[in-house]
Amino acid sequence: MATHALEIAGLFLGGVGMVGTVAVTVMPQWRVSAFIENNIVVFENFWEGLWMNCVRQANIRMQCKIYDSLLALSPDLQAARGLMCAASVMSFLAFMMAILGMKCTRCTGDNEKVKAHILLTAGIIFIVTGMVVLIPVSWVANAIIRDFYNPIVNVAQKRELGEALYIGWTTALVLIVGGALFCCNFCCNEKSSSYRYSIPSHRTTQRSYHMEKKSPSVYSRSQYV
Repeated sequence: MATHALEIAGLFLGGVGMVGTVAVTVMPQWRVSAFIENNIVVFENFWEGLWMNCVRQANIRMQCKIYDSLLALSPDLQAARGLMCAASVMSFLAFMMAILGMKCTRCTGDNEKVKAHILLTAGIIFIVTGMVVLIPVSWVANAIIRDFYNPIVNVAQKRELGEALYIGWTTALVLIVGGALFCCNFCCNEKSSSYRYSIPSHRTTQRSYHMEKKSPSVYSRSQYV
């Protein structure tokens, strides 16, 4: 029963992590406007993402423009685009493998050992995906904080942490926890299977006892002769 709960919880967290990874990849709120010092035009917000930048005016009108070239991005956003695309593919692959490894599915047969190894592989991919998501999000956040406190950078060019970064940190945590649950599920299955094969069943012990009782020993036969 505990293994079923771990499987369901791991699959749920993995699905949430997959959706969160795709959402963070397409969201434009990686860098947002910083209203400090002379930059107090609060009715106009600037957003910078991996694929486009947007201008939102007074919460009514928003205009977005896709980047004309990859070279127009800063190095951290260029690396983040590639890593987030890879993380999206890896999370989808791990989620599909987790579905195939569930005990309630019949696509991979009824061999529980094979399904356990499939879930272990899915869990490892989920953990790696969480680390891949964590790298670009933390990298971009570090660049934003460094430029924010840099006196050389113009005030109008300074940015703050956007919502996509916070969602990215949460997504990375969810992916790592979901993968850890699948790994724990594999360890529980291994322990239960080793315990099952090490201790003989009650029926086997009774049967062996009756067979020993029915078949007399050679020593007892020699006494009757």
